[in-house]
Amino acid sequence: MPFQRKNIATMGGYVPGEQVDNDDVIKLNTNENPYPPSPEVAARLKGINSASLRRYPSPTAEPFRESAARCHGIAAENIVPTNGGDELLRLVLTTFAGPGETVAVTRPTYSLYRVLTEIQDNKLHEITLEDTWDLPKEFIQQLSVSNAKVCILVNPHAPTGKLLSVEALTEIASNFDGLLLVDEAYVDFVDLARKHDAVPMAIEHNNVLLLRTLSKGYSLAGLRFGYGIGSAELISPILYKTRDSYNTDYIAQQLADAAIQSRDYARAIWQKVREDRELLADALTKLNFAVTPSQANFLLAKLPDGRSAESLYLQLRSENILVRFFDQERLRDKLRISVGTPSENAALIAALTAKFVCTTE
Repeated sequence: MPFQRKNIATMGGYVPGEQVDNDDVIKLNTNENPYPPSPEVAARLKGINSASLRRYPSPTAEPFRESAARCHGIAAENIVPTNGGDELLRLVLTTFAGPGETVAVTRPTYSLYRVLTEIQDNKLHEITLEDTWDLPKEFIQQLSVSNAKVCILVNPHAPTGKLLSVEALTEIASNFDGLLLVDEAYVDFVDLARKHDAVPMAIEHNNVLLLRTLSKGYSLAGLRFGYGIGSAELISPILYKTRDSYNTDYIAQQLADAAIQSRDYARAIWQKVREDRELLADALTKLNFAVTPSQANFLLAKLPDGRSAESLYLQLRSENILVRFFDQERLRDKLRISVGTPSENAALIAALTAKFVCTTE
C-alpha cells in the first residue's frame, strides 16, 4: 500500500496468543484468569438499561475513578481510565515520547512494547536481562546512556514472573531523567508476604506511572478496561489532551466500577491462583522442568533434556491444551503456562506425564 507511513510499511504487527471458541480446549496460553468475575459484576450487567446507551458515557469515567481512588487511598486526579492497559501504553508514548526519541525496555519483555514504539516511530533501546532474569547491575547507567525519554518495565516481569521490589523501582526512578512506566498487569497475584505496593512511590515521584488492568486480577479480559496511576501532573495531559474522547464505553465503565468495588471476592480469587501456581510449579519440577519462581499468574518452564519446546507446544495443542511458545532468543527452549483451575492444571500435568515419564520407562 503506497499510502502507509514508511515505518508502518516496514514493521511487523503484534501477534496475540491463540483465541478459540471451544469449551473443550484447556486454555493456558494468554494469562487469563481461570475464574469468573464477581457476582456483583454479573448483577450490574443484568441491571443495565439498554436505553442508557443512546447517550454518551462519562467522558472520564468519573464513578470508576472515584471507586479506584478509594481502593488505592489516593485522589481521582491520580487516575486515568483506559480501554485496556494496552491503550495506556500507547497514550504514554503519544504523550511523552516523540518520533525519533528513545524508549527503553528490557530484553525479553512484553512484545507489544516494540510494536507500539514502531508505530510511534520511536527508537527502541533494549537492555538485556541477566541469566537469572534480573536487571543487570549497570541498568541505571545503561538507561542514562540511552537518553531514553520513557522506560517501560513490566512488573511482575513477563514472561518470567519475577518481581522487582519497590525499593529497586524507587532507585531507578530517582536516577532517571525520563518517565518510568511500570506495567503492573500481574501485580494482583504477588504473594501477600511481599507487602508489595508501588502506589505511594508513584504518587510521590513526578516521573512514575503505574499501569493497572482489570483483565487479569478481576477476570475481565473481554471487557478491555485498565487505568493509570500517577501524579496529577502526569495524569492531566493524558486525561485531557491525548486520550480519545469517550475512550471507555458506558457498559465497560459500569462493570469496571462493580469489579473494583468487589475487592473481597477478587482477593479470594487471587489467593486461589497463588496456591494453584505453587502446586503447578511443584508438579512441573517433578517432571524435571526448570521453573522460574513467579509472582504472576503464569510460569515460565524450561523443558528437560534439551527437548523441543515448539514440538511440545504443538503436541499439546493437538490434544486441546494451549500453552504459549515464543520463537525468540532465550525463550525457544521454554513454554509459558498460565495458571488454570485445579482440573485444568491436572489435565496438563497428566498430558506431560504421559510424554516425559511413560516414554522413559
